[in-house]
Amino acid sequence: MHSAVLLIEFGSIILGLGLLGRFAGRFRISPIPLYLLAGLAFGEGGLLPLGASEEFVATGAEIGVILLLLMLGLEYTASDLVSNLKTHYPSGLVDFALNALPGAAVALLLGWGPVATVVLAGVTWISSSGVIAKVLGDLGRVGNRETPVILSVLVLEDLAMAVYLPIVTALVAGVGLMTGSVTLAIALGAAGLVLFLAVRYGRVISRFVSSDDPEKLLLVVLGLTILVAGVAQQLQVSAAVGAFLVGIALSGEVAEGAHTLLSPLRDLFAAIFFVFFGLHTDPTSIPPVLLPALGLALLTALTKIATGYWAARRAGISVKGRWRAGGALVARGEFSIVIAGLAVSAGIEPSLGPLATAYVLILVVLGPLTARYTEPVATWWARRRESRHPQPVPRAAEAEAPVVD
Repeated sequence: MHSAVLLIEFGSIILGLGLLGRFAGRFRISPIPLYLLAGLAFGEGGLLPLGASEEFVATGAEIGVILLLLMLGLEYTASDLVSNLKTHYPSGLVDFALNALPGAAVALLLGWGPVATVVLAGVTWISSSGVIAKVLGDLGRVGNRETPVILSVLVLEDLAMAVYLPIVTALVAGVGLMTGSVTLAIALGAAGLVLFLAVRYGRVISRFVSSDDPEKLLLVVLGLTILVAGVAQQLQVSAAVGAFLVGIALSGEVAEGAHTLLSPLRDLFAAIFFVFFGLHTDPTSIPPVLLPALGLALLTALTKIATGYWAARRAGISVKGRWRAGGALVARGEFSIVIAGLAVSAGIEPSLGPLATAYVLILVVLGPLTARYTEPVATWWARRRESRHPQPVPRAAEAEAPVVD
């Protein structure tokens, strides 16, 4: 009977996610907020709480995080990461200062402890690579001059995850300073070692994993990723970091083939992850934090626009391209939920999960809108200001101007 109930509940979840995904695709919006709302509906305090399948969904959610980070690592080679780090690190520092600090300040104003402060800083700092990549494709901006700047900021954020996630993992686990320092040292050492091996021996690693049979390639890549993620978790580093490093180590045809094979699995388990996060958030706990979430969302939307504008200006992009870069970076999504999920699982701050959920829901909807309309609105405002305050014509220009009878 328990097995039958589990199959019925889990089948209903998958079917519901598929229908929500089709609905989102029809209106060209991100399905993430719909997945979160579905989790809220079926969690504690929701319309129809789940019972038998919750543990199974938790395992699927963990696999979803692993696949999200693996696929992100497959997008970049080790040489790309090193090059971006050398060239665009000032943009990364500005990004951190403008977007992480507001989250930390709000946490302190709410009277939260230091661990919750660090977690909320990460929630507001990291943009959603998945949502932004989809929006750029939908708007036909992949070939634009500002797009490499946007991707550079995202790469730096993703690389920072390899350092940030172990710190958060150690903090939420409540380990001491010595243990936390050892954990961070292991994470940095592992990241450095993987980058070194990927740069020097990336072709050898890819050749070892490579296979002409899609089934064998899928099994080897998926098995290797989950194995490394488990070892990383055992070392108190973070399963997500382990998966990210595996993705970086693979390159060339292997990375392309793995990306094609794993994309459907990634989408499935990532959807389950968002549902799982919603399951652990009581809908009745969201209204009390809705106002702070809305204020924080609007503030960090502006700071992300400023980040993109500054980074594009530094790269010599035109004014219109700077506004497009800023508007494209606003969306938050999977990484903000991953970070908040670590704290929610550890029971750090009861209000953190609801606030993060409301925050992501707002910005995952607002992000595509700012990507589309920030540049037109900025251009309209500039023209309006010029029409109200026209610039005086220089005398030399007046002298050279033709006389019209």
